[in-house]
Amino acid sequence: QVQLVESGGGLVQAGGSLRLSCAASGRTFNIARVGWFRQAPGKEREFVAAIVWSGSSSVYADSVKGRFTISRDNANNAVYLQMNSLKPEDTAVYHCAAEVSGFRNLYLSSSYNYWGQGTQVTVSS
Repeated sequence: QVQLVESGGGLVQAGGSLRLSCAASGRTFNIARVGWFRQAPGKEREFVAAIVWSGSSSVYADSVKGRFTISRDNANNAVYLQMNSLKPEDTAVYHCAAEVSGFRNLYLSSSYNYWGQGTQVTVSS
């Protein structure tokens, strides 16, 4: 089992920045990739970014490319999402998720095996 805990959410004005953290524990050696998803009220869960757990390869949704950066710190079993130039449409609950196979479609929430409880990000205009 892998446990994931997100932190770092909050209220920020448009144009501001936040850094989300995802702390992993348990059988972290099983993790192949970690992704960030978000879900706004009344909307489906949306892919944001993902990174290879033991590498640096990463992918982003077009809506956040150039504004968000995903990174990982294997020594501390953590993955981060630096969010800059935030917009009101970025408001959502952000979840991190871990995928163990290494070959599933990163963009699909159904590919991930473990999920955190989420952290709220609210961007005011």
